Amino acid sequence: MRQNADRAIRLILKHEGGYVNHPRDPGGATNRGVTIGTLRSLGMDLDGDGDVDVTDLKLLTESDAVRVYKRFYWDKVEADAMPSGLDYTVADFAVNSGPRRAAQHLQRALGVTADGDIGPITLRAIEGKDVRTLIATINDSRLKFMQGLSIWPTFKKGWSRRVAEVRSTSMSWVDGFARPDVEPINVTPPTPDWLAGLIAGIAAFFKGSRK
Repeated sequence: MRQNADRAIRLILKHEGGYVNHPRDPGGATNRGVTIGTLRSLGMDLDGDGDVDVTDLKLLTESDAVRVYKRFYWDKVEADAMPSGLDYTVADFAVNSGPRRAAQHLQRALGVTADGDIGPITLRAIEGKDVRTLIATINDSRLKFMQGLSIWPTFKKGWSRRVAEVRSTSMSWVDGFARPDVEPINVTPPTPDWLAGLIAGIAAFFKGSRK
């Protein structure tokens, strides 16, 4: 859903963290989850010295990362057009493993051609499907894919925790509720018992005064 984009991307940024250059990570150096390769492909010469290198990557701001995620991941998987919860599951998968792979896992869950390109056919296939089942299926297949990677032993703890959190948050969004660390949406808190009693008493008083 379009209104979920900002809060979903903020959660993705929390998962990605800051500057990292892990020797076992095939993506190389990253900052806020944006790889040096992505930065170069976008020509983001942030220090203006004529090239894009690790110095530029370290200068990447949160606002820069939000724009990258929105354009090249959230929009790439058509998350605006997906039901609440499914949008976050697919977008986080896209950031972590690429939009094409995330799209293919969604398409396999839907039983449509897994070409990695989300278009009208894929979006129509979502209609009428149980969103909770789709979220569970995609997160299960995502974790299974990760477990098959040679670097799984190195990153398994963090990846397992991330997928579990994405699943939990996505499920909560299906019902219109957000986790405590996420801004709530359209949720009206219950009226305390004492206040409900006071309101009822005032209403009864005025009703009686009109007789």
